[in-house]
Amino acid sequence: MKLTVKEKISYGLGAVGKDMVYMLSASYVLYYFQDVLGVSAIAMGVILMAARVFDAFNDPIMGVIVAKTKTKWGKFRPWLMIGTITNAVVLYVMFAAPPKLDGPGLVAYAAVTYILWGVTYTMMDIPYWSMIPAFTDSGKEREGLTTLARSCAGVGSALITIFTMLAVHAFGGANERVGFKWFALVISALFIIFITITCVNIKEKSTVDMDSPTLGQMFKALIQNDQAMAIVLTIVLINCAIYITSNLVIYFFKYDFGGTSWFGSYTLFNTFGGGIQILSMMLFYPLLRKKFSNTKIFYICVSAAMIGYAVLLGLAFTNMGNVMLLFIPGFFIFAANGILSVLTTIFLANTVDYGEIKNNRRDESVIFSMQTFVVKLASGVAALIASICLEIFSLSSEAVTEADKLVDFSLAVPAASKTGLRMTMTVVPIIGLFIGLFWFRKKYILNETKMNEITEELHRKAAQQ
Repeated sequence: MKLTVKEKISYGLGAVGKDMVYMLSASYVLYYFQDVLGVSAIAMGVILMAARVFDAFNDPIMGVIVAKTKTKWGKFRPWLMIGTITNAVVLYVMFAAPPKLDGPGLVAYAAVTYILWGVTYTMMDIPYWSMIPAFTDSGKEREGLTTLARSCAGVGSALITIFTMLAVHAFGGANERVGFKWFALVISALFIIFITITCVNIKEKSTVDMDSPTLGQMFKALIQNDQAMAIVLTIVLINCAIYITSNLVIYFFKYDFGGTSWFGSYTLFNTFGGGIQILSMMLFYPLLRKKFSNTKIFYICVSAAMIGYAVLLGLAFTNMGNVMLLFIPGFFIFAANGILSVLTTIFLANTVDYGEIKNNRRDESVIFSMQTFVVKLASGVAALIASICLEIFSLSSEAVTEADKLVDFSLAVPAASKTGLRMTMTVVPIIGLFIGLFWFRKKYILNETKMNEITEELHRKAAQQ
């Protein structure tokens, strides 16, 4: 039975909500605690990375828990709802640090809330993406829903990219601490509403029950799925490159691009980038898909992103008085990012079918728990790299005098610090993307011909049961 329009819209709304929450944390938690509240950049880098190490154990376990769950509402929706509510509460608490906290107390607060945020996000993200193979057929239907979900996720990310600082200043004026608190509350409420719509309208297809695997069996199945492991590492490398940029772009505009109107330039650039990211998923990808296979589109997009970063590096060493010039590299980077987010999810969903043929079981939850983990791992690594950059080059509001703040933040930043920021934002992502491209080309074998063979084999097995 084909998916209805209502089901597609409901699933897409869930993606909008959850990626609004994710992008708010991934792009602004470092800025909030380091630049707004004054926590050491290195301390924040260690916290963000330590949380990802914890996730290495937490995420696969959550995948097993989801796989073992049996309720009248299915195995995915209960955890999707529980995870959403708890994550929304933690998100608000994380961006509502008590004003009296400072020093070690503030560091501890950041550590506890961020780790709790990661745990609760896992509770909802794994079942959300694991539902795709559970209520779609492989091929066009799955690819179409994945594209829709990723496009909607891109909308959620773009909304945060565009509106966060505008809303923060609208809610709190010059007091960004207050602004983040109220904006986080609004996003948390929208998150709960959107996921509730998803849970009410999306139901799993009936499938043949399988014995619940043990933790050891699940890890074994994952390790034996070489294609899942190939995509996992690719996702880490690509997202790490993207998140380094998303973590540092606000510092770039504030302390390098500068000017008394840096905030307006930052908002304009993000608005452009968010729009391109949405267009890339909804328009550019379908157009490319008419002429190229998914693997070829992957190569095109990674190459385009590297070109974008190279152009950005070149422009950074010129007179950057006009933000419109930055739209040129921004187009390549944001467009590639949008399409790659769709492709990596499609590739990962395909490895579930591959794993069923190879290992004789469907491990949706464990496979997609790896997606959750590796995306968060990439954000942790990127945040650590960004925090080291901020610490080495003394990029924070505390390093700028009050007089400089009133005129231009960038006037107080040495040229060497600006150069270091530019190199971290461009050269490091290029290296990561190149390694990811090389690894994917060498290891990934699930092209369209191979997937058609796998789909036919699965249909034969189903007919024999």
